[in-house]
Amino acid sequence: MKKKIKSFYVAVDGSSASGKTTASKIISKEFKLKLLSSGKLYRYIAYKIIKNKNKYNKNIIKNFSKSISEKKLNSKKLYSESVTSLSSIIAKKKYIRNYLKNYQIDFIKKNNFVIIEGRDIASKIIPNADLKLFFRCSIRKKALRRFEEFKKNNSSIKIKEVEKALKLRDFSDKNRKESPLLFVKGAVLVDTTNLTLNQMNSKIVKLVRKRIKQKIDGNI
Repeated sequence: MKKKIKSFYVAVDGSSASGKTTASKIISKEFKLKLLSSGKLYRYIAYKIIKNKNKYNKNIIKNFSKSISEKKLNSKKLYSESVTSLSSIIAKKKYIRNYLKNYQIDFIKKNNFVIIEGRDIASKIIPNADLKLFFRCSIRKKALRRFEEFKKNNSSIKIKEVEKALKLRDFSDKNRKESPLLFVKGAVLVDTTNLTLNQMNSKIVKLVRKRIKQKIDGNI
């Protein structure tokens, strides 16, 4: 691919547990695209805030955003319950989104073959992406997927709790003032409700290959 085109950018949006992260990892590996999961950025800032004893202001957050590195974003410390909870809250703050947008724009500038996944990627981060994907899945199916993940660490968790939390998160993501979850014009809808992992893999690989061919042929 790199011998035929000079760049290729993929923007992936979707709600929690819709399959967007798994799909992005598949695309990244198959087509050798540099992957950034934007949710990790908010987790990192949340982790730094907690470590700083919850004391922060715009200047402190700005400094935190400048200290981000790929290695730090892969830390297991970013997945504690407290970090998860706070990251969802701070993601609604405009100034924090702007600081982290700068990191994402720099990431794109440094890499010509990129895939970024999150909730405002096609609308705010890569509006000129070669391919925009939007992942959707039914609440029930998403809850079942998350339930299987969560019960490994919490045997007492109930699927109704997981489903309720996902409904609240989806509502918040779609209705928040700053960078709400949107299906943008030109995006390709991928509904994973009735897809197995292998079926999703096949579908998205075909979509990317088709778009690469279109770019090589000068049709996008």
